[in-house]
Amino acid sequence: MHNGDAGPRFAIWSQREPVTVLGAWMSGSGPEEVGNIFRQLESSFSECTSYSHEVIAADVIGDMAYTVGYEHTSASVNGEPRTYTLRVTQVYRREEGEWKVAHRHADTAVQPEASLGPSRGPEPA
Repeated sequence: MHNGDAGPRFAIWSQREPVTVLGAWMSGSGPEEVGNIFRQLESSFSECTSYSHEVIAADVIGDMAYTVGYEHTSASVNGEPRTYTLRVTQVYRREEGEWKVAHRHADTAVQPEASLGPSRGPEPA
């Protein structure tokens, strides 16, 4: 995704209802809306220089699973270099023997230098 190719993301996402994204930049529900989000994001991203996914919790319960963590990314967004961290929760379900993402929630993690008191929150993404 971060190099302008949503193909790998489409490969791991469910095409079955319910499927939802509550994203840091865009949200939607249903396979068509989620697909449109991925196409918009792929056209926005390029030149990824760094990406890591720091998983802090995960579990599998039958045919459902989840991961919780932080995604650390350095890439160009609409041609501008950006470095940011997202807090990410993903819910997976087993479909025909394969794990597929059914839901993703992400928001911008508060950076210590961005938190300058009770009236100031994270900078907008």
